[in-house]
Amino acid sequence: MVNKMIITHQRKKLINIIIYFAKNTKYCGKIKILKLLSELDFEHFKQVGKPATGLYYSAWDMGPVPVKLFKELSDQMPSDLADAIKIVPSGELQQIIPKKKFDSKYFTKREKKLLLNLVEIFRDATAEQTKESSHRKGGPWDRTVKEKGLKQPIDYFVALDDSQNSLSYDEAAERVKERNEMYQAFGVQQ
Repeated sequence: MVNKMIITHQRKKLINIIIYFAKNTKYCGKIKILKLLSELDFEHFKQVGKPATGLYYSAWDMGPVPVKLFKELSDQMPSDLADAIKIVPSGELQQIIPKKKFDSKYFTKREKKLLLNLVEIFRDATAEQTKESSHRKGGPWDRTVKEKGLKQPIDYFVALDDSQNSLSYDEAAERVKERNEMYQAFGVQQ
């Protein structure tokens, strides 16, 4: 029986983000990928009221983890992901190696800029070194652990802050509401 999977724009974007990070950073294994994805998603939500990937994160000991993707990377990868990357042992690390080229057509200018900024910041960092960022005091993971406990879902709204590039809570809530209404009107599953 062939596993038929609907490949969406959002899924292609996610796979291309993984390719981009794997190609442009050192020591890029599963943990580092997960940390970079969370940095991207929470920063993007803070700026526009929507995560870049559409992933949902939980507050695990190691930081924010998109559980579904973690399982895909840890178990048998779906064919779309396996066609794009391979995971190979490299010392203590399981290195993610891109098998395809990054395709920028799935990204806005803002998303491309965020990807580039994250690569500049974390290019030479190990997964352990990225922990400082994902566990930072007052960040989404830290707030979730303090307010709800470990293994709990992280609400994107905890990424909002009083910085100049952050939406207010009301602005973000309005954007989320409008997007949900649009999805419902067009019968789009989220």
